[in-house]
Amino acid sequence: MSKKLFFLLAVAAILLSSCGTTNTVPIIGRKQNLLVSDEQVLSLSNQEYQTYMKTAKPSTNATNTAMVKRVGQRLANAVVSYLNANGLSAEVAHYQWEFNLVQDQNVNAFCMPGGKIVVYEGILPVTKDEASLAIVLGHEIAHAVAKHSAERMSNSIKQQYGTQILGSVLSNSGVSTGVQQLGSIAIGLGSNLGSAAYSRKQETEADRLGLIFAAMAGYDPQVAVGFWQRMAQASGGGGASLFSTHPSDEKRIKDIQKYMTEALQYYKGASAPSTGAVKVSNKGTIKTIHFK
Repeated sequence: MSKKLFFLLAVAAILLSSCGTTNTVPIIGRKQNLLVSDEQVLSLSNQEYQTYMKTAKPSTNATNTAMVKRVGQRLANAVVSYLNANGLSAEVAHYQWEFNLVQDQNVNAFCMPGGKIVVYEGILPVTKDEASLAIVLGHEIAHAVAKHSAERMSNSIKQQYGTQILGSVLSNSGVSTGVQQLGSIAIGLGSNLGSAAYSRKQETEADRLGLIFAAMAGYDPQVAVGFWQRMAQASGGGGASLFSTHPSDEKRIKDIQKYMTEALQYYKGASAPSTGAVKVSNKGTIKTIHFK
């Protein structure tokens, strides 16, 4: 590599790292450098979500549909309560929760940025119960809360476009052309909706947060082990369509077991989640949050 090229790359790297905003993933504490705004991501996400829902077929099973909405809203209430109780009330405005069960036999579910959640009927025989469904929805909600789509878009900008697109991304309050070009990669839009290949780090992070969110909502996070064992069986040990790009079933289960002690801190002593209170710890500080 020539000295001139090395110098240019170094300058580009400095410009990229010094721009954008720094976000901290709740509970985890990991820092992110985001080059796209919440408004940009949510605008693009909502557009694609509405397009998807125009062609999706809602489930005709009233019981299962009610269950998805009930479990989903219970999780959403827990997450919102936690954010409000921990100085993150500004984040709450970014979510407009919506839960749908659709006629699709793929073993899948997804949450778009902003809290638009879709569950495929094909995953219900694997979840079997509400607590295991909460593990799935907790994972998907975690992707939204941790802003993983915005992080992927930012990383794509750095890797593929560098400073050429940076100015456009940062100077527009809406969705710039550059952001739209990266949308299908980062959010998993169109035919790949719900199948975005998040990084292994993000997937593990979503598993960890998902356990905690389920526990906050009053669901026993320990059911996650049995759920992922059933997922492994359903896919022959190779990973079912849900999270197909994620860590292997064996590694995922080991990681979940490793994070279980932390998750149980948010679950112990939980009373009826719809009316009671749950004590949660945030790096040693005990807070009490009340669910709506």
